[in-house]
Amino acid sequence: MLKRSEVKLEETWDLTDLFENEQQFEEALQEVSEEATAIEAKFKGKITNSTVAVEVITLYKNLSEKLVPIGNYSQLSLSVDQTNDTAQMRAAKVGQLYSKISAQLSFITSELLQLDEETLTETKNKAQDFSHYIDKLIRKKPYQLHPEVEKTLAAFGSIFEAPYELYNTTKLVDMKFENFEVNGKSYPLSYNSFEGDWELETDTDIRRAAFTAFSNKLRDYQHTTAKTYDTHLKIEKTESDLRGFNSIFDSLLFEQQVDKELYDRQIDLITSELAPIMRKYAKLLQKSHGLEKMTFADLKIPLDPSYEPKISIEESRQYMKDGLSVLGKDYQAMLDRAFDERWIDFAQNIGKSTGAFCSSPYGYHPYVLISWTSRMNEVFVLAHELGHAGHFYLANAEQNIFNARPSLYFIEAPSTMNEMLMANHLLSNSNDARFKRWVISTIIARTYYHNFVTHLLEAAYQRKVYEIIDDGGSVNASILNKLKRDVLVDFWGDAVEITEGAELTWMRQPHYYMGLYPYTYSAGLTIATEVSQRILKEGTPAVNDWINVLKAGGTKTPVELAQMAGVDVTTDHPLRNTIQFISSLVDQLEELTAQLEN
Repeated sequence: MLKRSEVKLEETWDLTDLFENEQQFEEALQEVSEEATAIEAKFKGKITNSTVAVEVITLYKNLSEKLVPIGNYSQLSLSVDQTNDTAQMRAAKVGQLYSKISAQLSFITSELLQLDEETLTETKNKAQDFSHYIDKLIRKKPYQLHPEVEKTLAAFGSIFEAPYELYNTTKLVDMKFENFEVNGKSYPLSYNSFEGDWELETDTDIRRAAFTAFSNKLRDYQHTTAKTYDTHLKIEKTESDLRGFNSIFDSLLFEQQVDKELYDRQIDLITSELAPIMRKYAKLLQKSHGLEKMTFADLKIPLDPSYEPKISIEESRQYMKDGLSVLGKDYQAMLDRAFDERWIDFAQNIGKSTGAFCSSPYGYHPYVLISWTSRMNEVFVLAHELGHAGHFYLANAEQNIFNARPSLYFIEAPSTMNEMLMANHLLSNSNDARFKRWVISTIIARTYYHNFVTHLLEAAYQRKVYEIIDDGGSVNASILNKLKRDVLVDFWGDAVEITEGAELTWMRQPHYYMGLYPYTYSAGLTIATEVSQRILKEGTPAVNDWINVLKAGGTKTPVELAQMAGVDVTTDHPLRNTIQFISSLVDQLEELTAQLEN
């Protein structure tokens, strides 16, 4: 693995669009700090009428916009190299600043909520742009604490984020992987190389040896990681109790604007009805690879081990433009900008965050992190992250900073939609049976396995963890390992051997530090599956509806956003339709495999 200083510049993102140099960054820190102090001095204790309310909300909005590049610059520079001391200290400094400003300005929410309903209505009438912001505040009123308590909690903001930072430091800085050997040959191992390459390796001996070596290193850090996670859970539980929520689930789902019925259904229905379909897929993988037994370490291998197209970064651009062309010329222009203006960090280097993500700072363009391996399936990963980018590119342009971000429940719909559109394009432009089988298998292995299975099993496990915490309990490595293994065994049955090390996969997922996030992948993909099928049938009208949904940002609830796109998530029909669609894909794989073998 290269050091960050050794990678090609053209494969890295350009953060100078946020700040051209460190001096400019430091000046921005000073500016926002002074502005926050001035707002506190002028308005604390004085928000007594609608005129003052509009004035203070306007200043708060402007300050929030100035904080955006500061937070993103510090976090993005750290995410590409967690070993960088300067980046570590910069991020810590920004975390402290955010906590200080949050504490200073916590009075705004408290004093606004002390206004009577008539005054708040008058405020909304005077500033229509703030109407949604005020409605969201009013919704929080039953769970608002005394102003001084709110200020104290805000001051502890960076401390409450410490478990996630500790998790990343353990995972990306302290955890060093040694080479592993197979038949006398040595192979390099890292977090990114395992998740990007070795998990998909077609040589069974190498793949399983990599899994064992990777799991052994995780095991060395299981107790520290479990303690870190337990601390995070206790913070969430304490705040939930302080605010008067009935359960930690109610607290975490409150921000998502959905009830527990939608949450439970997403987990329970998939667990029971998708499991037999995925076991069937696992058996097909086993047969195609001639494996004596199917193990957990084999689940991400490609169906056709000798057919794995390679693709360059530049070639991926054309795939993006062609596959997502249905979304229109403006969307394609955004994709060109993403490549031309270096919005994407492709490089692989020591200390870089694992997986892929998109950050979309308000008032600036999005940034996408990915570790490019040249495997064709990366096309789907990149399409996924550019789905997030396209979403916020449009939402940020149409909405103010208070209204741009939708519920977490909906956040993965635009990303998984792009994966579906890419698959539709590839399938419709080839008559080659082998290529079609590769595309369909990639949809299952990448799109549905990752979002509907991996994250679903994480959600099922996470629910069990939160049930323990909600009852006043604690967790440690032994408990977490058992919970994870039980979930895996229940889902895969006797179709897959849950080998030693599989239970440690709870250590690999940063989403556990982001509330009830894992289940939202399947929720988003359910919406995306329905809408992508609608686009295939209806064309332009369905596309226009979808673009309007993206532009709406967070101005509507996730249920309302789905309804705008023609999907009713208050029933189980979309979810059952999606499960049936996955079943049909597995059937097609079996038919194509039989056809090719004959």
